Amino acid sequence: MLVLRSRLAAALAARTLAPQVCSSFATGPRQYDGTFYEFRTYYLKPSKMNEFLENTKKNIHLRTAHSELVGYWSVEFGGRMNKVFHIWKYDNFAHRTEVRKALAKDKEWQEQYLIPNLALIDKQESEITYLVPWSKLEEPPKEGIYELATFQMKPGGPALWGDPFKRAVHTHVNRGYTKLVGVFHAEYGVLNRVHVLWWNESADSRAAGRHQSHEDPRVVAAVRESVNYLVSQQNMLLIPTSFSPLK
Repeated sequence: MLVLRSRLAAALAARTLAPQVCSSFATGPRQYDGTFYEFRTYYLKPSKMNEFLENTKKNIHLRTAHSELVGYWSVEFGGRMNKVFHIWKYDNFAHRTEVRKALAKDKEWQEQYLIPNLALIDKQESEITYLVPWSKLEEPPKEGIYELATFQMKPGGPALWGDPFKRAVHTHVNRGYTKLVGVFHAEYGVLNRVHVLWWNESADSRAAGRHQSHEDPRVVAAVRESVNYLVSQQNMLLIPTSFSPLK
């Protein structure tokens, strides 16, 4: 019995003295702030894109009466065509549940928007994300175009790749090649996925900034470090709709 107690005490002491591995990417504000962002992607029937957008423009106020719309875009480049992407903000999961229940009872919303538009949609996807603690949602200075860059990182979580990824993003921002709108980490969906939403004045200004960044040794060094933890990446060029809060 004394031997067992001694071993237990030694194990507890070792655990107490062991260095704690922490990541600024996965601790702090995210654990205490329940606010999250739902990414929704709708794949539309090829001949129905305009009809869908017109009906959404006419009736989006019925949806935004229930929760906050951050942005609504059509996808210009990157992946399948005839696609729209939108972001919705919720205080917490209870808030989203309340919103969904309210929408289910909203006859005007269902009859004027939901039922007519369902016939125009081929496929829907939803992903729940949090803003990373070192990023906040920024509003661009004027109208422009957006790029959603999606990075699939190696398993191990932000404790493994969070800091190098943060340095790569901040290097682009600090050099002025593009404007950061927000960095989001997937909570439900494909795990170890990070989305970076960028703003540029135009597609050409985005291309010019990207070409310049490729020749910047500070950017190259930061990216070279972060790609050690990268599995794959993809991006989409987004055009804000006339009813999108983010222009």
